[in-house]
Amino acid sequence: MIWKPNVTVASIVELNGKFLMVEEESPTGAVLNQPAGHLEPRETIEAAVIRETLEETGYRFTPSFMVGSYLWYNEANDTTYFRTTFSGSVCEKHIADKLDEGIIRAVWMTHDEILQNEQRLRGPMILESLNDYLDGKKYPLDTVKSFV
Repeated sequence: MIWKPNVTVASIVELNGKFLMVEEESPTGAVLNQPAGHLEPRETIEAAVIRETLEETGYRFTPSFMVGSYLWYNEANDTTYFRTTFSGSVCEKHIADKLDEGIIRAVWMTHDEILQNEQRLRGPMILESLNDYLDGKKYPLDTVKSFV
């Protein structure tokens, strides 16, 4: 049997000193996450982060740069995640009202509010990527070459 990690993407959007987050259902209750989700077959990671941000927040996302890639083993569900996080902008108009199943709401939070809710974060990649973003880490969008 071949082991395969779950490939996911996430977005960091900062607007007026607040970050776009989602509150979503999980087996342990409501958690906070960045707009994020799984790569679909024959989809580029850039297309995936645009799609996932729209599906989970209702905002159209335009990626500007990659913040980083993160590998995390979640002992609770025996799953390894390989996540690439992007930063970019959203149009100011909320364009979709129907959000993905399991999403409670999209919410704008300050960095301090996110830190105050650290115990509610879905995983360690959220704060790690947010700290990388705040530290100015930027990689070109073409860092990952796509042949799909």
